[in-house]
Amino acid sequence: MPKPPNILLVMADQLAPHFTGTYGHPLVRTPNLDRLAERGARFDAAYCNAPLCAPARFSFLAGQLGSRIGAYDNASEFPASVPTLAHYLRLMGYRTCLAGKMHFVGPDQLHGFEERLTTDIYPSDHAWTPNWEKAEERIGKWYHNMDSVREAGSGATTFQLEFDDEAGFFSRRRLFDFAKKGAEPFFMTLGFIHPHDPYVARPEWWNLYRDEEIPLPETRIPWEQQDPHSKRVMTGIEADPEQAAGIAEQQIRNARHGYFANTSYIDAKLGELIQTLEEAGLADNTLVIFTADHGDMLGERGLWYKMTFFERSVRVPLVMAGPGIGSGLKIANACSLLDLPPTLLEAATEGGAKVPDLGQRLEGRSLLPLAAGGGTGDPDETAAEYLAECTGHPLFMLRRGSLKYIHCDSDPAQLYDLSKDPEELTNLAGDPAHAETAAGFAGAVAARWDSAAIRAAVIASQRRRRVVHAAMETGALTSWDYQPKRDAAQEYVRNHMDWTLQAERSRFPPYAG
Repeated sequence: MPKPPNILLVMADQLAPHFTGTYGHPLVRTPNLDRLAERGARFDAAYCNAPLCAPARFSFLAGQLGSRIGAYDNASEFPASVPTLAHYLRLMGYRTCLAGKMHFVGPDQLHGFEERLTTDIYPSDHAWTPNWEKAEERIGKWYHNMDSVREAGSGATTFQLEFDDEAGFFSRRRLFDFAKKGAEPFFMTLGFIHPHDPYVARPEWWNLYRDEEIPLPETRIPWEQQDPHSKRVMTGIEADPEQAAGIAEQQIRNARHGYFANTSYIDAKLGELIQTLEEAGLADNTLVIFTADHGDMLGERGLWYKMTFFERSVRVPLVMAGPGIGSGLKIANACSLLDLPPTLLEAATEGGAKVPDLGQRLEGRSLLPLAAGGGTGDPDETAAEYLAECTGHPLFMLRRGSLKYIHCDSDPAQLYDLSKDPEELTNLAGDPAHAETAAGFAGAVAARWDSAAIRAAVIASQRRRRVVHAAMETGALTSWDYQPKRDAAQEYVRNHMDWTLQAERSRFPPYAG
């Protein structure tokens, strides 16, 4: 009986596949991701299920759309009662380990992971709660603006660099620990913060690219032609014509330069992890998945960051390689992060492990048949939603084949044919020739989501969270932020240890004699 595969899932933050060499960008260097794709499967229409950090991550781990589990925005609690992929794999005999960013909000900072190697990078409380009852008011205290573009450049260190360096180090060390013990299979999830803004890169990564070769955004939409949600987002991040009037082309170029550099930095982190797997003798039986929580518009259409359903915001890279995965596959079927839980559960059964009672229906489907080189007749569709700031009503997206449909109760519908219009410049929703198609999508949205009920639930949640947060800021603070558990008395060499035995235990591979 073969051993169940180890699973290493690496999640970048705000990485659009369009800005990687693996997905065809002519400039951005991602050699390690390139090699992973060459020996594995590259999904060319993979989507997040919410173009915002926390909801995308909660949906991925739970296998549920955010509206079903209350994961609306970056200050929504991830309920401890919602089972996750980590719970399932733990029940299947896996060691479960989390490092880096996962943006858990609430007192449960593990969600099925047995151990967490680092703290998180963002607040775990309700501080970042939007207010749909005052949706027209810009959030000033915590919400980022165009300063990330104005201040982009090279720097020796940042809080993001420190965080990713720490997460990478502890993860590599734990991989060696897994190799030394060599018993149960492991599931490690490692969340990096880069290339998320601010767009500041260390000199060695910044200097990979020459300033004059950095392209400016290609797709420019006049303000009066922007759709209502894009206008709201641009106003929210201070990128509308009035607030962004002083931003120079060089600053935009600097921001893209920093993003490209940090993408190469994250690619190097991926390479370090793969090297560790090889050195630890784990590579042959480890399924490696690389993805992101969402993308970044990076100035295209005048938009920055995420929060929209345009391709660079909602698309994510998805590359997997390892046991049972085909080689050099390029898969066109639309899919999403919701599909990762059923995919990894099926992969875990290859060694005889049995899938436990899930306690809920997973909304995705296994991508393993596609990744193995088969999957004929596999669906070519996926769904996403947006329930956070810069709107007062839910937004929904359906993609079927090459068609993408976007619905919001307060806005005109949008319909794009990505095969003919990859930049999404021609809205077909009002075209009489596509009226039947648009009506079909509208019916599908209405059947899948109760927009009015979701809006009421979001507003009620926001009200409750504002009260809880105000109270937590009054009096003594009891923080939910994760405190990594370390016992310095048991590390390295201490008086109660035999120096020779400790050297022997920590060395890998063991001394052969």
